[in-house]
Amino acid sequence: MEAVFFDMDGLLVDTEKVWLELETEVMARLGGDWTPEHQSHLVGGSMERTVAYMLAVSGSEVHPQTLRQWMVDGMVSRLSRGVRVMPGASELLDGLRAEGVPVALVTSSLKEIAEAVLTSVGRDRFDVIVTADDVERTKPDPEPYLTACSLLGVEPVRCVVLEDSPNGVAAGTAAGCAVVAVPSLLPIEPAPGRLVVDSLTEITIDRLRALVTDTTA
Repeated sequence: MEAVFFDMDGLLVDTEKVWLELETEVMARLGGDWTPEHQSHLVGGSMERTVAYMLAVSGSEVHPQTLRQWMVDGMVSRLSRGVRVMPGASELLDGLRAEGVPVALVTSSLKEIAEAVLTSVGRDRFDVIVTADDVERTKPDPEPYLTACSLLGVEPVRCVVLEDSPNGVAAGTAAGCAVVAVPSLLPIEPAPGRLVVDSLTEITIDRLRALVTDTTA
């Protein structure tokens, strides 16, 4: 196992509730309603996709860049007050660092939002950080994970991706990595090269290594 890649929203930190709160608030500002079902369409997606979807649902004529800024400012403001790290995430991060396994944060969120999260989580816990600002195509495209592999100088087939969304899982699989899925809002089925668990508390470093071995065997 040459590296482990953590998704951010819903996997590393519990931000899906924060997103729902903000999206509901902003949609009301646009003159529309927002539900968890609406949110489920956007899990693991980019800000551009979120903005386009919210404008389509609301029928608002607000400029996309204006809406984008409302979303970024709202998330940064909320996240700057602190975030809740998902169960098992800190322990797994610390264990990987202690064993010298390179770790990357790979997120479809914008750099500003990722930096707000890392203020609480600790930027120095990651060797590499890849955000939506660093790629041309976000998840489910494999580019974010292939970028992380390139920056670390590792082979995708010897890396493990930790994800919570179908988009993220698709990106990790397309990149050629082994995948651990911890489903949040949407179900994810087991598949070859993919382990599905209820929580990161179920994951050990030995279990990650075994997944890579099974994938490359």
